[in-house]
Amino acid sequence: MSGPMALEPGGTGGDTLSLRLADDRPPARSAPGAGTARDAVDRLAADLAESVGPAVHPYEVAALLESEGLTAEIIQERYGHPNLFSLASALYERVPRTFPEPPEPADPWRPDPVRCGLRGALFALPGLAYLLTGRLWHAEDLDALVAAGLVSWAWGQALGHRAHLRMAAGRREAGRTLLKGAPLGALAATAAGASLAGSVSAVGAAAAQSVYLAAAGVLLVLGGERLLLAALAPLTAGAAALPWWDPGTVPRVALPLLSVLGAAVVAGLALRSTRTASPAPGGARPSPLGSLPYGLFGLSAGVLVLLEGRQHPYAVIALTVSMGPAEWLLYRYRGMSVGALRATATPTAFLLRSTGVLCLCLLLYVLPLLPAALLTGAEPVPLLLLAATLWTALLLQAFGAAWQPALVCLTAACGAAAAIALGLLPGAVALTLACGPACAWLLLRAVRLLGRPAPHA
Repeated sequence: MSGPMALEPGGTGGDTLSLRLADDRPPARSAPGAGTARDAVDRLAADLAESVGPAVHPYEVAALLESEGLTAEIIQERYGHPNLFSLASALYERVPRTFPEPPEPADPWRPDPVRCGLRGALFALPGLAYLLTGRLWHAEDLDALVAAGLVSWAWGQALGHRAHLRMAAGRREAGRTLLKGAPLGALAATAAGASLAGSVSAVGAAAAQSVYLAAAGVLLVLGGERLLLAALAPLTAGAAALPWWDPGTVPRVALPLLSVLGAAVVAGLALRSTRTASPAPGGARPSPLGSLPYGLFGLSAGVLVLLEGRQHPYAVIALTVSMGPAEWLLYRYRGMSVGALRATATPTAFLLRSTGVLCLCLLLYVLPLLPAALLTGAEPVPLLLLAATLWTALLLQAFGAAWQPALVCLTAACGAAAAIALGLLPGAVALTLACGPACAWLLLRAVRLLGRPAPHA
């Protein structure tokens, strides 16, 4: 075969292999100025594409053109359309439909890292008082301080929960709750310490500790962290100077007492400021029994931390400081769970994502305690299990599930304390066997409760 191949029947119509496109045809005749008008409409469509794209009807485009100030004369002369609606329909057809996603809402649970870090430091700084005054105590004085501390922890947790409930009704109501509850808590803790004290000095130490913890609880509820830090300045300065200077008996006693007095004064000022807040409209007061599980949890946590502190006090300091990051991670969990709720479309998908968020936050909390345990010579397993138990219980409490974490932690605390007191198990083994099942149960409960969308909506 040689020569060209015919592309049409009969062998005519084309002497080469070529493709003829519709665009190659000569353009049809149009009225004078029609091309200019079409170009003007095209340019207008390009200029208004971002505003026309989301429109769902040409009438929306017509309203947009009116807002742009286009008159009937301009529409007819420049764009070649008889009226506004004709031009709007042309723009609506030219511009593809685009429906942009709404802007990402702000995270309602975004934590303040500075505040959380400050709170972690404030939980640990009072321990410096024991460095200053430790050599002045007798062995029997420790029992009084421990008893007073446990009562203060339990009372403070319950009072803090009740005050936060009253805060929903107004700052004035929360202040009244704290004004009544904080002195009663200090008296109850002092009485508990005095019942085990072997000397007047032990009663005084228990009273000072109880007053400070009551004042600190007031300031932490009312957002007075910086005031509390300022009140602790004398104690912090005295403890920081110990490696180079022995202050003697009087400064060792005076500096902690000065911090206690300062905390009590600033707490009183904070309570006084709540009296100027506007009173909230009347409403039913929450029952005090609603705060009981939080008090039981505070008592249980105090016992578990005490059992760990008997063997490794420096590890407990690290655990206490970690309460600040623990609070930050509680906020982050809530924020990430809300994000998971927006990113998933089925309950199963949310359950998987929520479980992943829970495990991530828990690991971020407990893993930094591993080097702290190794540096302080503590057994890592009981310390990490204790931390995980406390954090998971706090998480459930944040979502209103208070009784089950309280009872689980109380059972773990009683079991570990009994095993150690009776000499049945070493301290590390007792804590491991107590906190291990408690942590596992609380985690399963958290996955089951918080793996549903409802608590996060």
